[in-house]
Amino acid sequence: MLANCGSRKVLVKLDEESNPAYGVNPYSRTMKDYINYGFVILDKPRGPTSSEVVAWVKKILNIDKAGHSGTLDPGVSGVLPIALGNSTKVLQGIAGLEKEYIGVMVFHGPVEEGKVREVFKMFTGPIYQRPPLRSAVKRRIRVKHVYSLDLLELDGRYALFRAVVESGTYIRKLCYDIGEVLGVGANMRELRRVRVGCFTEDKAVDLETLRAAYTLWSEYGDEAMLRRVIRPVEEMVAHLPKIYVRDSAVDAIAHGASLAAPGVAKVEEGIVKDSMVALMTLKGELIALAYAQASTDEILKMDRGIVAKVTRVIMPRGVYPSTWRRRKETSQGVQGG
Repeated sequence: MLANCGSRKVLVKLDEESNPAYGVNPYSRTMKDYINYGFVILDKPRGPTSSEVVAWVKKILNIDKAGHSGTLDPGVSGVLPIALGNSTKVLQGIAGLEKEYIGVMVFHGPVEEGKVREVFKMFTGPIYQRPPLRSAVKRRIRVKHVYSLDLLELDGRYALFRAVVESGTYIRKLCYDIGEVLGVGANMRELRRVRVGCFTEDKAVDLETLRAAYTLWSEYGDEAMLRRVIRPVEEMVAHLPKIYVRDSAVDAIAHGASLAAPGVAKVEEGIVKDSMVALMTLKGELIALAYAQASTDEILKMDRGIVAKVTRVIMPRGVYPSTWRRRKETSQGVQGG
């Protein structure tokens, strides 16, 4: 899944305001809710496993639940998105995002720069890979996409490279295969992940910074630093096109109901049928992840029918009034419940 990190045009279907009595701007949540509906773009150090790092984050923030997306091997550093509390429900929405790496591979014999660049081009595009012996998935041949593979510098037998790849691509195996094609052999010497979808290393924080930010809040009541290092769950779905929902339809969706056309207030461009979308309140709160049942243009023209089927509810029930309990007509923009 290629991440679209740019802003999309929002098209108004129904000009309606949100009642200030319900919900809250995501950046204005209480600190407790801000953590529970937040995530950290962590700069994972070399050494520990991804699971160990998640355990440390839970201990630092004194929370029971957290989860990561895109495992990094112990010897690899870099961007590791970690969802906190209820935000772990969104991990399925970012699991397929592309990854960008900077690495060093070492060749086992002399190589020519021109030949290396030629082989790099051969490994750009769809490639076949069998996961290594030490992996968490079945060792069957899979097709993965290498979006770009660039030689940044060649110093003797050491090659500095940048790779942008589909989720699930093994860079260590990529280096090995390149060495085989060159006929000299090669292995990965160092690797750092610099981006996961829209999450870049310049926004990543290390464990000590996270610890310091939490201490400032828990011991001194200063929230400012913690609000900078933890980001609202809504930023986890920056890559997804969004449908903005009328207040009257929000609680039914929180109960797992599908979104019907009358419940739509605004919609972003770029929605394709059967693609994942984020359902948002008019205040910008994430309600749920869903699969679109129509395109942007079709949604704007629909007066009835199902617009999106919910796959994962994020918002708790009762945040918005349950008008659907009293009025189950489709004019309320919901079906089911």
